[in-house]
Amino acid sequence: MPYEPPTHTVERSIRATTGAKIVAGVDEVGRGAWAGPVTVCAAVTGLRRPPAGLTDSKLISPKRRTELSGELIKWVTSHALGHASPEEIDELGMTAALRLAAGRALDALPVRPDAVILDGKHDYLGPPWRVRTVIKGDQSCIAVAAASVIAKVARDAMMAELEAESAQYAAFGFGANAGYPSPVHQAALREWGPTPYHRLSWSYLDALPQWRHLRKFRVSAEAAALESGGQLGFDF
Repeated sequence: MPYEPPTHTVERSIRATTGAKIVAGVDEVGRGAWAGPVTVCAAVTGLRRPPAGLTDSKLISPKRRTELSGELIKWVTSHALGHASPEEIDELGMTAALRLAAGRALDALPVRPDAVILDGKHDYLGPPWRVRTVIKGDQSCIAVAAASVIAKVARDAMMAELEAESAQYAAFGFGANAGYPSPVHQAALREWGPTPYHRLSWSYLDALPQWRHLRKFRVSAEAAALESGGQLGFDF
């Protein structure tokens, strides 16, 4: 399906209206997974023309996505990854975990950005960062699209490494599903129960009577309810 390539339009607008010189694109992957970290990439690209075929990582085939990530890592001015672990997600909730991971990515950049373009409609970063949210920014903004591809490929590789750790982990198919609830993943959960890499505060455990006792609950029921909407994503 044809799509419009991303541009520097939003970045140019931010530069013109705020005087920002360094603008980072930020995107996350793993929000809807049942296992593994949530991963955020911050990418600074300047206003140069990107490699051909850049768009939202979900619109690119796995093979081309891996190739493109390698090209982007050489092309971007700078980039950095930040992660929040399953334990941190369980303890803090997804919104705070995203903020933690994004902060880690931005802090790891060699130069602090003056402004951030954040994919989506919700600003989970907040002060002290100057943030512009853009719905479908991973399709329309070059820096965000670059962050999307790099984050996706990096996290997929992490999950594939987990699968190789043991025969038990191989049963979950992390290399193929990246921790999302595929049929193979769900079947392994029923038989083996959650691994140390699973998020134990999520409601999928309610459907597994033999493992339900492992579920963790955060203190704030309201916060837990707000997070429940993020448990159903299937963005392989």
